[in-house]
Amino acid sequence: MAVAGLDLEVGPGECFGLLGPNGAGKTTTIEICEGLLAPDSGDVLVLGRRWSADERELRHLLGIQLQETQLSEKLTVQETVRLFRSFYRRGREPADVIALVQLDEKARARVGSLSGGQKQRLALACALVGDPRLLFLDEPTTGLDPQARRQLWELIGDLRAGGRTIVLTTHYMEEAERLCDRVAIVDHGRAIALGTPRELVQSLGADHVVEFALGDGVTVPLDALSGLDGVRSVRASDGTWSLTVGELHVALPAILAEVDRRGATLAELRTRSATLEDVFVSLTGRHLREGA
Repeated sequence: MAVAGLDLEVGPGECFGLLGPNGAGKTTTIEICEGLLAPDSGDVLVLGRRWSADERELRHLLGIQLQETQLSEKLTVQETVRLFRSFYRRGREPADVIALVQLDEKARARVGSLSGGQKQRLALACALVGDPRLLFLDEPTTGLDPQARRQLWELIGDLRAGGRTIVLTTHYMEEAERLCDRVAIVDHGRAIALGTPRELVQSLGADHVVEFALGDGVTVPLDALSGLDGVRSVRASDGTWSLTVGELHVALPAILAEVDRRGATLAELRTRSATLEDVFVSLTGRHLREGA
């Protein structure tokens, strides 16, 4: 079962994220909301309308960027956006949308000549040219290099700041933390956590994560670490210990003292702020990008 009883509500002007690993049910959920898949059961209300009765009207109110958009490579950027504009009763000027996604210099270039990041921006332009009330973005930055991903984040951030309602699926925790007002973490077709990124991280009861690895094949029992001052939870994987801690200045000296007491040598040590991925690992025992 791809989706198993999700119960979600997205408010006007909100950027709402569906966060989870590949195969969690994110795309199935969003395709049901987009009218591309019919649910086996349940009730889906989009902008106060139902697909069963208001399909034609809904098509003019939504903008959709799929995981992969196959566009005609022989058309130019300008021709492609103009074609998509013709599908809507009302919308924006193609030239304005091309400028919005920073493709002005490529307006006369053929789609086949664009880079991966430029093609993603063109797909976003096609989703925006109908001036939608609700925008669906399904893993919009998957496969992009870091620079192209950040450029797209800036565009989405501008849309969010302009009051656009956005539903975004991603398995990049940093993307959700940066862009989304609220996030639902989905696993095996169910929502296992829901709230603002800050609320979800605070639910860990810890502000920091301490990660370390030991040399010489020495190990430290998990229960020895979990009982230390300031330590909230402990996890070991592939020779690395990961501890969520409340007060770093209290927990770190205690951890180092325990490692020294065991006669172990640190091969690696790092600290960082807790993230949404730590929430997911805490709830499921695996990382966001791992398979089922």
